[in-house]
Amino acid sequence: MQTEILTPFTIVLIVLVVLAIIFVKMTLVIIPQSETKIIERLGRYHATLKPGINIIIPFIDRAKNIVVLKHGRYLYSNSIDLREQVYDFPKQNVITKDNVQTEINALLYFQIMDPFKATYEIDNLPNAIEKLTQTTLRNIIGELELDETLTSRDTINTKLRAVLDDATDKWGVKVNRVELQDITPPTTVLNAMEKQMQAERNKRAQILTSEGEKAAEILASEGEKTAMINRAEAQKQQQILHAEGVAQDRIRKAEAESKDIELITDAVGKSTNPANYLLAQKYIQMLQELAQGDKTKTVYLPYEATNLMGSIGGIKDLFKAD
Repeated sequence: MQTEILTPFTIVLIVLVVLAIIFVKMTLVIIPQSETKIIERLGRYHATLKPGINIIIPFIDRAKNIVVLKHGRYLYSNSIDLREQVYDFPKQNVITKDNVQTEINALLYFQIMDPFKATYEIDNLPNAIEKLTQTTLRNIIGELELDETLTSRDTINTKLRAVLDDATDKWGVKVNRVELQDITPPTTVLNAMEKQMQAERNKRAQILTSEGEKAAEILASEGEKTAMINRAEAQKQQQILHAEGVAQDRIRKAEAESKDIELITDAVGKSTNPANYLLAQKYIQMLQELAQGDKTKTVYLPYEATNLMGSIGGIKDLFKAD
């Protein structure tokens, strides 16, 4: 069995093919979507590669390395991610306007809009954004008291985003949103706040109880007042109805007596006074009642009664005539 020996020409040819393959591979650069690379030619900015296939000159063109934050560590990479990124900064201590030290954890959502500025205008972009966020957050919290800090997250987020967006514009970065995750006051302050909250709740409960009792007393007094008014109105109506009944009774009696007088006048004639007839009738009725009593039968009459007796005598003749 013979062994084939490579000639020098064959070896050179193989080496040239391998070098050509390596050269072609170094010449063609494939950029994924939403990523880019900054290309420097002989140390000077040359181009910003777009997604897809790009051609560069090996050994003359090279991708610029920038600092990126991955898995909580700063790393060097020649690829720039153009998607929105989230930085979860560690907790930091800030001091409020009323001198309360508080821990705050912030989330920052940003996006690289200009890769050239992000590469050449700042050395360490993630670290610069983190330090800028920390200092800006300290300034904003320093203008607020603790109670305002706990209840004004949206205001803090808006102010912080506006300041960061303006400051990072020269770095080619757009800050889309800032969120405060946790605001943690000291334990002593939390205990004091809990006691204050409990006292406020007890105060509100007492106020509600007193207001309820006051409302109940007002309703009771109003009910009693209404009842008294209703009773007074009822008594008034009763008295009015009673007075009207008495008046109606008197009117009816007067009408009956008037009718009796008319009948008597028709019966005895106009020559005899009907009033004398009625008086005589009442007198006779009274004498009958006196005669039926068990007491003494002696009756004293006034002197003026003699005229009445004379009228009775005249009526007696009238009855005999009838």
